[in-house]
Amino acid sequence: MYIPHSDEEVKEILKSLGLSSLEDLFSHIEKGLLIPPKLDLPLSEEEIRETFRKISSKNRVLITFAGFGAYDRIVPSAIWQILNRGEFLTSYTPYQAEASQGTLQALFEYQTLICQLTGMDVASAGVYDGASALAEAILMARSIKGSGKRVVLSEGVHPFYKSVVHTYLMGHKDEILTVPLYHDGYTDLNILEKSLDDAYAIAVQYPNFLGFVEPLTEIGKLAKERSVLFVVVADPIALALLKPPGEFGADIVVGEGQQLGIPLSFGGPYAGFFATKKEYVRKMPGRVTGLGEDIEGRRAFTLVLQTREQHIRREKATSNICTNQNLMVIANAIYMVLLGKEGIREVAHQSISKALYLKSKLLELGFEDVFSGKHLWEFPLKHPRANRIRKELLDHGFLFGVSLERWGYRDTLLIAVTEKRKREEMDRALSLIGSKSGLD
Repeated sequence: MYIPHSDEEVKEILKSLGLSSLEDLFSHIEKGLLIPPKLDLPLSEEEIRETFRKISSKNRVLITFAGFGAYDRIVPSAIWQILNRGEFLTSYTPYQAEASQGTLQALFEYQTLICQLTGMDVASAGVYDGASALAEAILMARSIKGSGKRVVLSEGVHPFYKSVVHTYLMGHKDEILTVPLYHDGYTDLNILEKSLDDAYAIAVQYPNFLGFVEPLTEIGKLAKERSVLFVVVADPIALALLKPPGEFGADIVVGEGQQLGIPLSFGGPYAGFFATKKEYVRKMPGRVTGLGEDIEGRRAFTLVLQTREQHIRREKATSNICTNQNLMVIANAIYMVLLGKEGIREVAHQSISKALYLKSKLLELGFEDVFSGKHLWEFPLKHPRANRIRKELLDHGFLFGVSLERWGYRDTLLIAVTEKRKREEMDRALSLIGSKSGLD
């Protein structure tokens, strides 16, 4: 609830702050960034629309060959037509189960689909995003294990995800050890094995953030032998082709649901998924929707577990996740239902075949492999003019890869190809790269 302050209250607040006006409150901000008190706006509604049309016409839609955790995939129109229904669009959290059966059923179906995708026993009704899902998984593993002062992360885990883990663990002062990648682009298993002393969790990404498919069989065996919780950050589209992490003994599987029907949207809102073994369900963050019966024997959905203890006993909460991404995870559910197993598998197949075509042509143009391992639709390539090529292609309407300079990979671009990319788009980019005059 928001209650406006009266003029007298505003004066009193400003006086207590030692300020004379509201403008003084924002005096630290550059003048050019502040909206002037009086805006010179068109008077009529239509003139205002026309103003924004002119502004929006200056926007450019880039052809994207960049991923790095967020991917430009085809979003079926039906998803957002369904989500624009008021019952989904305006609802917040289904506290009142008897009045929220539609939303609760959608969340229940979502949980079921995530379990099928990951090979795990139980899934929550969604968390904020993939990065916070991993951090929550590490905290959960810490609680389950009850001993150990170290968490081991593969270098192949997304750098931003690792940063969030560091933030979450800041108060615990646990050691966070990063295991480097081997020359094939996979986690170095020899170093990993030596790193598991006094560890409570090991986390790897599948495929890793550079696109390479980690050897979960070997990593899972090491985790089991050393009684360390095995956490996997999984790509949901990749799971249409790869064996689910549950088959390799994963204890917790998390990931980002953006690829499942959510547009890029300048970085969000997205939705993280979270799945685990049944015996750990009471340690899981977020909420779980369950299926039961009402007193008349009719099917009924309800929230059966809210480990946050958001209403009472908050000090006993297992997590500070305070809500789930209802609308976004329902988008994920609709996407998975619309495409089905074969549809999602086709999305993955098309992405891989197009990626291999583009990569083969780039290698002919002087790009070089950074690692020798097997990847899916995302891969790093090195070129002495990599950053210049990326900048120049941007001027031609292409977002061509992500520069990995800041993560220690000099002259390297991380390139991603999705099912959305067309042959002519790839050929045009290749033509520009191959022709010096095309980029000058």
